[in-house]
Parts: sequence; structure tokens; C-alpha cells
Amino acid sequence: MEAGHDALQSYLDKWLAAQPAQRVALAFVEPARHPGHVALAALEQEWLGAAYGIREPHVAATKLNWWAEELAGAAESGGRHPLTQVLFDDERAARIGSERWLAPVLAAMAQLEEGTAADFGAQVAAASQLHGALAALETAWWFGDSASPERAARMATLAHLLHALRRLDDDAERDRLPLPMASLARHGLSRDQLRRAGTARNAAARDQLGEITAAWREAARLPGPLSVFRAVESREGERLAQRAMGAAEPLEALQRARPAGGLATTLAAWQAARRWRRAGGA
Repeated sequence: MEAGHDALQSYLDKWLAAQPAQRVALAFVEPARHPGHVALAALEQEWLGAAYGIREPHVAATKLNWWAEELAGAAESGGRHPLTQVLFDDERAARIGSERWLAPVLAAMAQLEEGTAADFGAQVAAASQLHGALAALETAWWFGDSASPERAARMATLAHLLHALRRLDDDAERDRLPLPMASLARHGLSRDQLRRAGTARNAAARDQLGEITAAWREAARLPGPLSVFRAVESREGERLAQRAMGAAEPLEALQRARPAGGLATTLAAWQAARRWRRAGGA
């Protein structure tokens, strides 16, 4: 029992390391009362780590294929992975179809070899395959199968594009760059120049942040609820994008940013939790 708890805690710690602001959300979604909600967030982080954090596509594909096999049999076996076991011990897992469980993993596998998008719209469309599938699963878990995942999907996609831009220095050698081809051409940027601070790189980053913040404002008008975790992530991401866009060195501002925390984040988490409970969430 102790070993199982330690394993779960290690995945929770990985998720919180990637999204430290979610420590605030845990006050409203206590792991002891809602273990499946926290396990799903940690599982999403595992999938994203495989999709984006592993540089060798064949290694990432092997890991994601393991997850596909795990999810395909979890309804009957209860799962082998600690996170799967927590999720499929909850009755709501059986109410979510197997295709919805598998969709994020299949989407992650499909995008492993994708190159740099042509423009911002193409970036959104490409990233929406994986992040939309994650949002659909998450929305069904939190609010039931009839709830629209549209707003959550767009906000999840934008949060990913912001995170990708934040990692531009690390990912400048990858086939899929955080800036679209149209932006690179407009600012005359080569791959080599992406690794070095400069006027053109700052301008391209600022343009990208402008696209992301404009899209975030539009996303707020889309239908559908947000989980407490998604609401906190979205608030933090939109705040960070707006702040970095106005900085002299936007990428440096992104990379040095720390989670805001404080009263505003707590209020956002509380409001999201209240909407969730009013919608019958448990």
C-alpha cells in the first residue's frame, strides 16, 4: 500500500513541477476526496511528456503504444499502471467510451513526425488534435459526456503553444518549431538565429504572443465548462502571455516567469470549483 502511494505521489509531483500553480487548485480538488481528478491530470502530463519531451520519435512511439495497450484493456483488467488503476477504480471511467480514452494517445502518436506549421492557424489546427482529445476526455470526466469540450480544447491548445514558445531555445533543432514558417519568413529568421537573442527574434516572439492572446480572448466566448485545473492553467497562461508581450525581451520574460499564485489565482480556482459543483461535479 505504501509503495502504491509513493508511486502516485511521484506522478503528482511531476505534474506539479510542470504546473506549479495547480498547488492552489488542490485546495479545492483535494487528492484524498478526488483521486481520479488528480490522477487524470497526472496521466495527461505523462502523455504530454511522451509526445513532446522525448526527442527520438521511435522511443516516444514505443511509450505511447504501451499506453494504448494499457487503456485498451483497462476497463476489464483495472490497469497495470498506478494512475490507470486509480482512474478505473472510479465508476465514471466505465461511463467514458474506450475511444475517448484512446484518442489522446493515438493523436500523440500521429503528430510525432509533424514538421513546422505554415502559419498560426495551421499551428492551432495541428495542436488541437492532441489537446482537443485531452480536453474531451477531461471534460467528460469532470462534467459528463454531454458537456461541450470546445472551450477547454481551444484553451488547452493555446496553453501548449505558449509552452512551446517558452521552450524555443531548447527546441530550435527540432523539425517542428514553436514559430510558424510564415513568421520565420516575415522576420527573416533562420534556425541558427532562433537560438540567439536579437531584434528579429523578439519581434517574432511578440507577434506569436499577440496571436495567442487574441485567440485566448476569443476562446473565452466558446461554449463548454472548464475543469478547475484547466481554469487555473488558462488564467496563468493568458496572464503570462500578456505580460511577456509587453516586455523588451519577451522570451526572457516567458522563461523567467514564476507562477503568480496569490489571491487572484485562488479566486480563479474557487470560482471554477463553484461552477463545477453547480454543474453537479463530484
